[in-house]
Amino acid sequence: MSSALHHDSNHNGLAHDTAYERKTLILLGLGFGLVGLDRWIVAPLFPHMMRDLNLNFQQLGSLIGILSVAWGVWAIAMGPVSDRIGRKKILVVTMVAFSLLSSLSGLASGFASLMLIRAVMGVAEGAFTPASVAATGEASLPSRRGFNQGLQLSMFSLLGLGFAPILATQLLRVVPSWHWVFMISAVPGLIVAVLISRTLRDKPKSELPTVATGAGRPRWTTLFASRNVWLAMLAILCAMAGIFVVSAMVPTYLVEVLHLDTQKMGFVVSAIGFGGFIGSFGVAGVSDFIGRRNAALIAFVCAAVLLYLFAQTGPNPQMLFILLFGVSVFALGLLGLLSGPIATEAAPAGLIASSVGFVSGAGEIFGGGLAPAIAGSVAQHFGLPSTLTFALGGLVAGGVVSLFLVETSPRKRGAASSAALGVSQDIA
Repeated sequence: MSSALHHDSNHNGLAHDTAYERKTLILLGLGFGLVGLDRWIVAPLFPHMMRDLNLNFQQLGSLIGILSVAWGVWAIAMGPVSDRIGRKKILVVTMVAFSLLSSLSGLASGFASLMLIRAVMGVAEGAFTPASVAATGEASLPSRRGFNQGLQLSMFSLLGLGFAPILATQLLRVVPSWHWVFMISAVPGLIVAVLISRTLRDKPKSELPTVATGAGRPRWTTLFASRNVWLAMLAILCAMAGIFVVSAMVPTYLVEVLHLDTQKMGFVVSAIGFGGFIGSFGVAGVSDFIGRRNAALIAFVCAAVLLYLFAQTGPNPQMLFILLFGVSVFALGLLGLLSGPIATEAAPAGLIASSVGFVSGAGEIFGGGLAPAIAGSVAQHFGLPSTLTFALGGLVAGGVVSLFLVETSPRKRGAASSAALGVSQDIA
């Protein structure tokens, strides 16, 4: 009993509210999962939308891309705002907004209205992201903060890329059309928004972290003096160009090129989410032992090899699922590694949130936004299989970039320091 009390106290010896930590983690984990669901449910529904609204592959890439660009810009911009006005207001308002906007997608009559809805969804979801990750960190015992934030972020993959294609394709069997799937998707988000408004506590202003007054607030531009900040941004752009192009294009590829039926397509595509759920823990966790640079390089190489094998596989749902699962473990695991520990350890003092926001936001804008739009154009002009080659190029480029990362893993750096100390003592 005394051991449990010891572990649930903070650095000041004060009692930690473990029950509140768990409630916050559950609600914000569900919230971030619904962000993923509302964002990605369009991909498995697109073959049906394409016929009804007379859309093409390039427009699919644009619909995925516009949300990512808006998300990236607003993730960077709204982090400092949530520090000033608190987390709860932003979380409740943005969750209601993107849930209602998702349902509005079901009423869209054409490409222009869909683009507008998706852009505003990106604003809401981008604003939700830094506030939710910060709120989870603030509610967590410091020794559990990394695990809790990893679990929260992994729900994006589990619900958005894992269950969304299964849910969407199964709902199509019982509702009149794809319009209804979008309408239904809003309900869970509205329920979670109400629960967040009743449960979440904003930290008092007196408890907000401050920078030492003698040194003054660090300049945001000092981020750019860090080599790993630039490399992490380039590498996450490459990783997103791989996995987001795959997530956007593979559902239609499976139906139009491999001629799988809708339910088999939903099964295969769910591998992206389930693999990403595992990878969010696995890749970053392994990097604690083998180093950030080695983990990034191995993950890029494995994702590229498995994607190449996926592109060579015919209409075999089980094998396609296995290969896509593997691609996702490594590629989505990279997103957590690059925007988490690598971005955190690359940050100058006092600029950790800015570093994470810059790395993930820039990756969203270019890797998540422009890459699917370019892939849509590639599909339109060269055929859907060419989009897999485009995604493969992104993963290969990321592997090259990761070669230049400076190792920052505390365990690896500590081992290197101990070894150096041992050598110096032997010499002495």
